Amino acid sequence: MRTQTKASLGVGSVLVAALLVVALLAGRGGGDTPTAQPDADESSAIVRSNSHVLGEEGSSEVTFVEFLDFECEACGAAYPIVEKLREDYAGQVTFVARYFPLPGHFNAERAARAVESSARQGQYEAMYQKMYETQSEWGEQQKPMDDLFRGYAEDLGLDMEQYDADYASEDVLERVRQDVSDGEDLGITGTPTFYVNDELFQPTSVEDFNAVLDEALGE
Repeated sequence: MRTQTKASLGVGSVLVAALLVVALLAGRGGGDTPTAQPDADESSAIVRSNSHVLGEEGSSEVTFVEFLDFECEACGAAYPIVEKLREDYAGQVTFVARYFPLPGHFNAERAARAVESSARQGQYEAMYQKMYETQSEWGEQQKPMDDLFRGYAEDLGLDMEQYDADYASEDVLERVRQDVSDGEDLGITGTPTFYVNDELFQPTSVEDFNAVLDEALGE
């Protein structure tokens, strides 16, 4: 476990064409890059025991963590890259997703609650993928999309009585806000923000993703 200065990572533009470039703009979502030193127990804020793992845990100690916002276009653009990494490093690397809905996105917290409510019925990954695959349908809408998200839950065959109770519950809201609080403690102000083995990872190209994981696996 290595420590690092608190910093924020902002991907300032959507990956275009063949997703060849990830443009980094510090502080996407507002705020300057923090300069405070990390807390002694910072690593626990990056991955917690209840953090959601995508797929199966890897056999190595390498972890790839993303603080994400389902309404964020840059997160949506990074999604296929992360999915490809999961395919390439399946069984080796543990991929972890943390909620970080930005206040400027009207339905981001609602989307996170829908995903967390689905997780309570063992369908975390399916709803996580659904949100990104349909982002163009509901993103940037300045009206509640609760009914649309509920429809996604129905499509997944969830127990809707339980889903409705979870979606409206303080427990689910607090679970989302715990991730947000951890991100804020780390100095995160924008999404997506990545960590590899508890160290902030700031890619400038798609190739950087493979390079950082190859290096971590080789250590």
